[in-house]
Amino acid sequence: MQKRVTATTQVQTQVQTQVQNTQSNKRKSRGSVDMLAKAFRLAVVALLTIALTGILGACNQEKPADTTTPATEEKTTQKESEVTPVSLQIFAANSLEKALPEIQALYTKEHPEVTFADTQFKGSGDLVTQLQGGAQADIFISASKSSMDSAVENGNIDEETRVDMFGNDLVVVTATGSDIKITSLEDIKSDEITKIAIGEPAAVPAGSYANQSLNKIGLYSADTGKEGEYDASIAGKIVQQSTVGNVAKTVETGDCQIGFVYSSDLYRYSGIQTVFKVPADTHKAIVYPGAVVKDSKNASAAADFLDFCLTNAEAQKIWSQYGFEVL
Repeated sequence: MQKRVTATTQVQTQVQTQVQNTQSNKRKSRGSVDMLAKAFRLAVVALLTIALTGILGACNQEKPADTTTPATEEKTTQKESEVTPVSLQIFAANSLEKALPEIQALYTKEHPEVTFADTQFKGSGDLVTQLQGGAQADIFISASKSSMDSAVENGNIDEETRVDMFGNDLVVVTATGSDIKITSLEDIKSDEITKIAIGEPAAVPAGSYANQSLNKIGLYSADTGKEGEYDASIAGKIVQQSTVGNVAKTVETGDCQIGFVYSSDLYRYSGIQTVFKVPADTHKAIVYPGAVVKDSKNASAAADFLDFCLTNAEAQKIWSQYGFEVL
């Protein structure tokens, strides 16, 4: 009986031990699971942190901090405005027909953003009339102060930009190879000379200068060179032309035996030759003034071009090559 009780007690003890071991294993298992879960959560948090850091870094790269100062912005805006394309329209005396395009090409080479529209080369008086009639231009270059004065009086010129650009000489020419000789102005009364080409004085300054010289020897009635009458000894010989260039062409073709042109015209036309230089004291000084037209939309570029014409060394060489004296 005692042995049976002892055996029963041993069995109970073993069962309790197994139960305790099972509970202990469960607690250990539960602890391991908890540790794994905690580690998993930490790993997820770390991955999310790394991903978020990368996204923020990418955003910062795509949108760098704005370090532009107001001064930098102003310089950038100014630079952009400086390269805005500009097309300048020039009204210029006919005698500039050869020299001015070369100056324009030189300027555009240094300032690619500036080009030139179809420059109008006409008699200065005609250009004044066009401006008065509302023609659009940025620059006016006249072959006489009086023509520029008229444009100023008409309200077409920004007078503050007016500048005397260069001078010229008045000469008497014949066709190349002609044997006509002129030693003084009185010689034009010779019977040998039957046709004299002169620019229409109201439109062509060269014609006005010529008439002023003729007035000095009694062959023209008005000392202004305009609105006068020729002396009977030459009145039938006078052939007026609309531009000084046409005067040169008329002599070159032989339609007129002599003509009054500028010394610079000898560089424009190969078929004429100088036979007499008209004394400078017999007419007003030949001065070419230039100015910006008052209603110009490109006033700054126009003023810069006028300054370039007078100060650029290469431009001065071109003017000299065509017989103009930069003032």
